Amino acid sequence: MAAPQSPGTTRRQTKRILYIIPNFRSVSADIKLQPTTTREKFGIFTGDSFDYSAFAEVAILSGVADLQNSDPSFGGGFPGYANYYWRSFIDNTDGNLMTEFVFPYLTREDPRYYTLGHGSVLRRAAYALSMIVITRNNKGNPTPNFSEVLGNGVAASVSNLYYPSTDQGLEKTGKRWALQMGIDGLSNTVKEFWPDINHTLFHDLY
Repeated sequence: MAAPQSPGTTRRQTKRILYIIPNFRSVSADIKLQPTTTREKFGIFTGDSFDYSAFAEVAILSGVADLQNSDPSFGGGFPGYANYYWRSFIDNTDGNLMTEFVFPYLTREDPRYYTLGHGSVLRRAAYALSMIVITRNNKGNPTPNFSEVLGNGVAASVSNLYYPSTDQGLEKTGKRWALQMGIDGLSNTVKEFWPDINHTLFHDLY
């Protein structure tokens, strides 16, 4: 387990992880910010959805799905890959829209990730995972993370409009929702420890 850190030794978040992966909505430990405005929430959504890395991520995931022939009805070759790509892109964009803009606006929640930065590895990992169900409201107080839970639920439901009938229904929708919740939990964990990884392995190069 990592030794507890004092506030003066906490590491800072960077705008990107390894110069590539967007990290725009991560807040360094012990930093207090003003509530996000509607415009800022929209900026978080567009930044995560239309950054060059988002297109690359979708391209890779679509390629893997195509190679595995995840949905034979999509066909093979370029047309098959295109079927995976545009659906994956809409999945990503719609998910970000719901969890980073629409629901945060409606519920007055803060869509940013506030790094804990102190304590043992176990404590920080538990904190990061808990942030998919607990977040901060615009006043900075803890609140259920309706944006994450309901936002991903709505996005998973909307996907029934453009997925084949074999991938529709309650069970498939629930699996997409659970998968996205798991991905977001993993993403939070990476964000939590990124400042330490950057400092220890890369000497704050990134």
